Amino acid sequence: MSKFSVGDHVSWNSEAGRVSGRIIKVHHSDFDYKGHTHRASRDDPQYEIKSDKTDHIAAHKETALTKID
Repeated sequence: MSKFSVGDHVSWNSEAGRVSGRIIKVHHSDFDYKGHTHRASRDDPQYEIKSDKTDHIAAHKETALTKID
């Protein structure tokens, strides 16, 4: 079961500092993103998140994300 869902507002650490955005997709199986295969499963999903400040899309595991209001 996914901890987060599409539309949730989350934050994560990046090389540029703390970033926030909205989840736009939840992956429950492996997927290709930016030329790399990202591993995901029902027990360990990955999330695509669109940054609040830019059009950048990031992919992260649940453990990297914190839900914010």
